[in-house]
Amino acid sequence: MDLLQQLVKKKVISKERATAIEYEIKTSGKKPEEVILDKRIVAEDFLFGLKSEILKIPLKVVSPGEVKLKILETIPEESAKYYKIIPLNRRENLLEMGMVYPEDLKAREALEFLARQNKFGYKVFLITLSNFNDLLKKYRNLKKEVTRALEELEVELKKEEKPEFRAAEIQRITEEAPISKVVAVILRHAVDGKASDIHIEPGREKLRVRFRLDGVLHSSIFLPMRILPAVVARIKILSNLKIDETRVPQDGRFSTEIGNRVVDFRVSTFPTTLGEKVVMRILDPGQRKVDFEMLGITGRNLEAIQRGLKKSYGMILSTGPTGSGKTTTLYAVLGLFNKDEVNIMTLEDPVEYFIEGVNQSQVRPEIGYTFASGLRSLLRQDPDILMVGEIRDEETASLAVHAALTGHVLLSTLHTSNTLGVIPRLIDMGIERFLLPPTLSLAIAQRLVRKLCPHCKKRVKANKEVRGIIVNEIKNFPSKIKEKIEIKKDIYVYQPVGCKRCNKLGYSGRIGVFEILEMTKNLEEIILTKPSEVTIKEEADRQGMITMKQDGVLKVLQGVTSLEEVLRVAEEK
Repeated sequence: MDLLQQLVKKKVISKERATAIEYEIKTSGKKPEEVILDKRIVAEDFLFGLKSEILKIPLKVVSPGEVKLKILETIPEESAKYYKIIPLNRRENLLEMGMVYPEDLKAREALEFLARQNKFGYKVFLITLSNFNDLLKKYRNLKKEVTRALEELEVELKKEEKPEFRAAEIQRITEEAPISKVVAVILRHAVDGKASDIHIEPGREKLRVRFRLDGVLHSSIFLPMRILPAVVARIKILSNLKIDETRVPQDGRFSTEIGNRVVDFRVSTFPTTLGEKVVMRILDPGQRKVDFEMLGITGRNLEAIQRGLKKSYGMILSTGPTGSGKTTTLYAVLGLFNKDEVNIMTLEDPVEYFIEGVNQSQVRPEIGYTFASGLRSLLRQDPDILMVGEIRDEETASLAVHAALTGHVLLSTLHTSNTLGVIPRLIDMGIERFLLPPTLSLAIAQRLVRKLCPHCKKRVKANKEVRGIIVNEIKNFPSKIKEKIEIKKDIYVYQPVGCKRCNKLGYSGRIGVFEILEMTKNLEEIILTKPSEVTIKEEADRQGMITMKQDGVLKVLQGVTSLEEVLRVAEEK
C-alpha cells in the first residue's frame, strides 16, 4: 500500500512533492498519514477513505457514546494506545476492532495474541486517527473516575466517623488524594472534551458540574452536595484564594499539567444561598495560529481590516460581550505584525495564549500593576505594536489614545454592544472628540455562532418565515454586496441533524460574525460635530458596512451556520 502513489495518481500532489514527503517520512520516523495530515494536503476523511479502498477494509466512524466501557476493558489501555487498536462493539464472541494502521504487522500480531489470550474472535475496521484519539479518552470515563475517588473519600470519612465536613477539617481533607482526584478528573475531562468553561454549582440535593462546549452549557456529572466545601476549598488552594472567606466573590488563576502540556485556569467564586459556585475559564496557552478566514472574516470585512492594518499607527478596537472571541481576533492581528524587526508588547488579564516573539505581560491589580500603570511602563520599552487587554477606565483610555497619537499601533477591547457605540463610549470615558479622528483606525464588533457539522448538515428549502427574514435582510444589504446575491423563488438553507462525529449535536466548532467600522473623512466630521449612534449609523451605511446579523445571514446562505444560531446571538434588540 502506498498512499503517496495514490495521491499522485489522483493528481492531488506532484511526483516531486511525493518524493520530498517520502524523504521526510524516512528521516522523521512518522507514519505517512501523520505527515500528510500535518501538511494539510488532504482532509483526514478523504485520506482514510482512500486507505480503505486500497486495503479493502471498511472505514467506520464511531461516537465515544456508542462504545461501552465493558467492551473497552477487553484490550488494556496501554496496548490500545501503543498499537492504535481499540474495541468498538461485541456480537456474541466476535469483537469489532478499530485499527488506525491495520497494515502494521506488529499491531496485527499484538491483536492475534490478545485474541488468543482472551479467547475472542474479531473483525477489523479502519478508523481515523482523530476518531481513535476521541475513543481512547473513553477509557478515562468521567463518572467512573469520579465515583472511584468518591468511594475512597467515603472510606476516609468513615475512619473519622464524621458525616459532614467541618471548617477545621476542610484544609486537611482538600490536601488528601480523594478530593484532589475529583478536581483533577473534572479538569482533565473538560480539557479533553475541548470545553471553554467549567461550572460547579450547588443545588438543593446535588452538586452539578457543567461544561461549556461551543458556547452552550451541558450537564456532565452530579456529585453529593456534602463534598462542595472540600471541592471549592481545593480549587481555592490551587488558585491561592482565601479558604475561610465564603461570603464575598473571589477571583484567581492557576496552571496545571494536563496531557503533557500546561493549561491555565481563570477562577471565579460566587456566594449563593446554597453555597459557593465556582466557574473556571480554560485557557490553553499553547500557541494558536489562526487566520482571518478561520475566524470568519471574509469579503468586505476582510478588505476593511486589511486597509486598517496598512496604517503605521492608530487604535484597532475589538468589542463585544465576554466570550465573543475578541482576544482571539486581536491575536490574529498580532500574528500579521509578528516579525523580527518589530517590537510587540502586550498587557493581558490573563495571558490567554503564548505567542513566540511577542513580549506578553500579565497585569496584577492586587499589587497595583494595572492596565494603566503597565501601559505607562510599556511606552518606555520602545514598542512598535501594543496590545492592552481591555480599556475599562478613563486613565487607560487616555494613555491608549496618547500611545496611538505618538506613532504606535494599539490593539485593545472595549465593552459595547456594536461598533456604533465605540465612539460615544470613548467620549463618555473623557476622550476629547478632536483626538479620535487621528487615533481610531478600526472598530470591530463580533459574536460567535456555532458551525453546522459538515458531515450531517441537511440542505432544505427555506419555509415562508425563514425566507421572509433572509429576504428582508438582503434588501438592507449594502448595494455592492446586494448586487452579488441573486434572490430566487426558492431559497435553500442548511439545518443541523446530528451524527457520530458531532456527538448528535448537529454543530461542531464556532465561527465569528462581524461588523467593522473604518475611520473616514466623513466619520471625522461627524465626530467633531454630532457623534450620535444615529449619525454614525448613517456613515456606516455609506461605507457599506454589514452588520453582524447581515454577516450571519451571508454565512447561512453559504451553509456555514443556521439561521437559528444567527438570530440567537446577533439579533438586534
